[in-house]
Amino acid sequence: MKILILIAGCILVLFNPFYAQDAGKYKIVSIGFYNLENLFDTVDDTLINDEEFLPEGARSWTTERYQEKLTNMAYVISQIGLPDVAAGLSVLGVSEIENRKVLEDLVIQPAIKNRNYQIVHYDSPDGRGVDVGLLYNPSHFTPVYSRPIPLINYSEGQVQKTRDVLYVKGVLDSDTLHILVNHWPSRSGGEARTAPYRNNGAKLCRKIVDSLFVHDSESRVLIMGDLNDDPTNESIKSHLRAVSNIKDIRKSGLFNPYEDYFRRGQGSNAYRDARSLFDQIILSRGFTGKKSFGYQYFKANIFNKKFLVQPSGQYKGYPLRTFAGDTYQGGYSDHFPAYIYLTKEIK
Repeated sequence: MKILILIAGCILVLFNPFYAQDAGKYKIVSIGFYNLENLFDTVDDTLINDEEFLPEGARSWTTERYQEKLTNMAYVISQIGLPDVAAGLSVLGVSEIENRKVLEDLVIQPAIKNRNYQIVHYDSPDGRGVDVGLLYNPSHFTPVYSRPIPLINYSEGQVQKTRDVLYVKGVLDSDTLHILVNHWPSRSGGEARTAPYRNNGAKLCRKIVDSLFVHDSESRVLIMGDLNDDPTNESIKSHLRAVSNIKDIRKSGLFNPYEDYFRRGQGSNAYRDARSLFDQIILSRGFTGKKSFGYQYFKANIFNKKFLVQPSGQYKGYPLRTFAGDTYQGGYSDHFPAYIYLTKEIK
């Protein structure tokens, strides 16, 4: 399989990254993020508030429904990046997962079992018990270090229980990557009132990025997640300081390809008849320098295939989620996945 792409009058030939051998050809890999929308198991965890997702709970969350959710999530993951990258996603950040066990149940689903996805996960202090995590194909990516980084916010004088930022350092082929998986605080209670919490998430990520730049100004950093803010919000523009034009990346060191999608009216989620683009992958300048070696940014996408879209009714055009209000409909998630392509010349 090959793809012909016209760039500035030249034809760039992209072969399958795991079979290309000729000089002058390119490997291409895909990296994504997906909010799995309440991927809870059916076991009562007395340390968190998971009563809603139990067989006797408000959602009647039975083993059959849990299994259908796993099957659906695995199918979506299996399709992201195809057919451009036959091996599928090399790395996938995830959010709204209850624990490590649900990820262990997910990666053995038939649709993705042969990829042998491995897991990076830490329990976070979130009040509902939802965490972030990272799945990776060990044939492509090797973690060398990881840790949760607390996001400290205060609400009414008390520390807000929210998701940590997951930091993973690893090697993609021979390239060192720094990945930050985020799920910033929601807008529950009002966008303006809760904006400072998300601003703090952006400040934390910016602090981590700057510390990496001190050691290597070309560090390859990926900031991904459900940011609960759009690409034009204060958190991302003023505090993270991500630019929308790749030519301006030297100004702040971070490029957000999803701002252009948002300005063109595209989104990854919807609420009250308004589209939002909360799911983003932001890249550091190490992926964009003309003279850089290794993997380079090629393209960003939103995975919004027709089967993921609500076809009719009140929520027509929205992501086809597991529940519509309180009605179980056996869908996927209330978010579309975001993913990017990276390319690397084969010497």
